[in-house]
Amino acid sequence: MNSLVSEPGRPRLTWYGQDAERIELSGAVLVNWINKTTNLLVEEFDAAPGCRVMIDLPTHWRSAIWAMAAWRTGATVVIDDAPRPAGEADVVVTARPEAFAGTTTADVVAVALPALARRFDGTLPPGVIDAAGAVMTYADQILCVQDTEAERPALVAVHQDAAGAVTETVVTHGRLLDSARAAVQATAPGARVLLDGRHAPAATLTALLGTWAVGGSAVLTSAGLAAALDADAARRDRLVTQEGVTSRA
Repeated sequence: MNSLVSEPGRPRLTWYGQDAERIELSGAVLVNWINKTTNLLVEEFDAAPGCRVMIDLPTHWRSAIWAMAAWRTGATVVIDDAPRPAGEADVVVTARPEAFAGTTTADVVAVALPALARRFDGTLPPGVIDAAGAVMTYADQILCVQDTEAERPALVAVHQDAAGAVTETVVTHGRLLDSARAAVQATAPGARVLLDGRHAPAATLTALLGTWAVGGSAVLTSAGLAAALDADAARRDRLVTQEGVTSRA
């Protein structure tokens, strides 16, 4: 977090969506979103070390905010690509709340992905919190969090292969930054990094954290746009030039 506010006005995360959506977050704005979301997780759900927050979102700038906020509380971020219920999650953050209605005892937060959304589009199942309005009601500064416990899991990535075999990769809070830096080990300090949205969500979150840890900034694309850029070299080169990209991950 310190690297994000060292130059608070500098862009730290630029998001390109499928439909020409471009969102740019400075370090100060990014930290503001993380702080508000952290306060929501603590005050609404008692998020703390030992709490499991499942992030059921596609690669997106909002998924990065929720992961960073969960880590700030000391909780465990769970990314699960296996088609199954939320399991032992305490909180589910999702863009498809109907998929969890009646299938989990976890608290559910509905996240609207469009940049200007003021509410979740559609009828929410009973008890589901609409993040679009709720996050904005919380303080800009973190009010209270417990100390992070180094030995507890920070990230649990669950993957199911084509044969149905399920594997888990676990990174502890004590190893999270080292793992993040290793993900971008060829990235120079202060680099402007283009992140391909087709990578696994857990890998993308780790690369984002690593980019910020070395004082860099990220240009994150949706999976669909990443594929489109691969098919159109001229368009990709224009984006790279426009954004001042110096590295790719």
